[in-house]
Amino acid sequence: MLWDDFINSKWHDWRGSGRSEDRLAREDWLTDFMNQYQLQVNLPLTPDELELLRQLRSFLRTCVQHIVAGEPPSLREIEALNRWMAAGPVIRHLEIDEDQNLELSYIPQNPGLQAVTAEIAGSFAQAIEQGELSRFRICTNPDCLWVYYDDTRNRSKRYCDDKMCGNLMKVRRFRAKKKQQSDSER
Repeated sequence: MLWDDFINSKWHDWRGSGRSEDRLAREDWLTDFMNQYQLQVNLPLTPDELELLRQLRSFLRTCVQHIVAGEPPSLREIEALNRWMAAGPVIRHLEIDEDQNLELSYIPQNPGLQAVTAEIAGSFAQAIEQGELSRFRICTNPDCLWVYYDDTRNRSKRYCDDKMCGNLMKVRRFRAKKKQQSDSER
């Protein structure tokens, strides 16, 4: 999803090396991100534009942290989200594709960074409006902390990726248990 990919642009090495990277500062990552979600902005970004994206990312992460803690979005957060979305008004356009399927598209009136931030904020607003707040998660691997939406049937997903963070945490628990057993045998 657009909103969680954006929040996760603040990357932490899930293996525990302590390394982290702000992928918003990487033009190649931004190009791929913008292309993936069909967003248009002139690159490279200015320092002020980059700071604006970082502010939005920080705001959205804070919103998710509150949701994960069991707090619904506050009026203050909703008002701030509305301000982010208002910066990028759109024109709705209905089209018919070659298979006669209808598709509604949104054409930004002010293309550029404001349209991008409005689209990201809109993606998050749609997720909290249409989704179940109890499905918002932060990976329980303390070295990862990626944000994700738990779409499993039983809502039991604890890690952003079971093959990476899930396996790593199982190995860590196993090793800690073995160490504790060997320490108690001494």
